[in-house]
Amino acid sequence: MASLPEYAELHCLSNFSFLRGASHPEELVERAAALGYHALAMTDECSLAGAVRAHQAAKEHGLKLILGTEIVFEKTRLVLLATDRKAYGAISSLITLGRRRSGKGKYLLSRGDLEALAGTGTLVLWIPGEDLDIAEWLATFFRGYAWIAAELHCGPNDHAKLSSLKELSRKSGLPLVAAGDVHMHLRSRRRLQDVLTAVRLGKPVAQ
Repeated sequence: MASLPEYAELHCLSNFSFLRGASHPEELVERAAALGYHALAMTDECSLAGAVRAHQAAKEHGLKLILGTEIVFEKTRLVLLATDRKAYGAISSLITLGRRRSGKGKYLLSRGDLEALAGTGTLVLWIPGEDLDIAEWLATFFRGYAWIAAELHCGPNDHAKLSSLKELSRKSGLPLVAAGDVHMHLRSRRRLQDVLTAVRLGKPVAQ
């Protein structure tokens, strides 16, 4: 199968992200290796639970594995990636802090909590939404370590979305990086993904 040149998937959720991911960590690693990816980042939401299975599978398939997490705070969604043991420790501490502050299955983090990661070598990917004011903050605290994630999914507005992201990059000084926001390793898991999403949102699958 033809592969993407030097492509590394930097945003990937497994079934350890409750009611979001539809594939096991090892399935995602195996698929990334089959596609010829340069590396795969396992970034479950506020969790490192899939790291062991992903690590074992990555060793078997000779794939470089990047450990990280996705977090949401103040309507902002970020992906945090560890570059070394220090960054991994900082991300682990952040996850523990957020989980201890809230009830089971939830977490709570603030902008100040994230600022503690500055200088630890943690890489930050920002998935822009309505939080465009966060760009200046990222450029200040994580300059040289922060990117805007360009996640395009073959939708009708991809061209306009990419143009908007390029303009945001120009204004903020944050470079763009390609990412996929992966939730499944094969299209055949789409039905399961739809059911999980419906349960999470409390709506019928048809909606």
